[in-house]
Amino acid sequence: MRHNRSFALMLAGLISKKLKMSLQGQRTTTGAIPWEDFKSLIGKLERDGNYKYCLLISIGVFTGLRIGDILKLRYTDFSGGDILSVIEQKTKKTRRIKLNHDLLEIISRVKRKQLIDDDNQFIFLNKYGTKPIDKSWVNVSLKKIFRQYKVHVDGNVSTHMFRKTLGNRVLKLNNYSNQSIVLLMELFGHSSMGITKRYLGVREKEVMGVYESLSL
Repeated sequence: MRHNRSFALMLAGLISKKLKMSLQGQRTTTGAIPWEDFKSLIGKLERDGNYKYCLLISIGVFTGLRIGDILKLRYTDFSGGDILSVIEQKTKKTRRIKLNHDLLEIISRVKRKQLIDDDNQFIFLNKYGTKPIDKSWVNVSLKKIFRQYKVHVDGNVSTHMFRKTLGNRVLKLNNYSNQSIVLLMELFGHSSMGITKRYLGVREKEVMGVYESLSL
């Protein structure tokens, strides 16, 4: 009996240590942008003439695309109605996205402000006008923008924020239902609900809820 109890205590200690390390690791990853901060930020970027990053953040959040796919977009991709069709760079699969009316309005408005008349132009051209901006430069620029506008996110500032912001918004609007997690699992291309929960930090909230449920 004593041996079994000692073994159980040792096992519990190992699990607790591993869980603590796991949760600490999650907190160092990229978090989501609070929705009100997201809306405020893209409004300020448009106001201040930073059209490139106004569109980058808007398209990233509203579509949930990976940054490599976002940077290849052209204005013509948004001129054929409310469906965006993209062959994803990572999966090589075609993804069809229903475009939000607000996103289409932002793209149309910003395009007019930039006096762009070539729909075949890349949306996110580099300063030389030869090709899309570099992914690593995007992350550097995002860090500067979030400092400048005093926008706080848990964890690192990077392009992963876009997908996580979309995911967290969908979860909140659907009261964190299993159905919404299943839909996001398919949207993100994850192989299980558990991966999606960890990706969006839901798993950590659930684990913390276990501690909070304890009482004397």
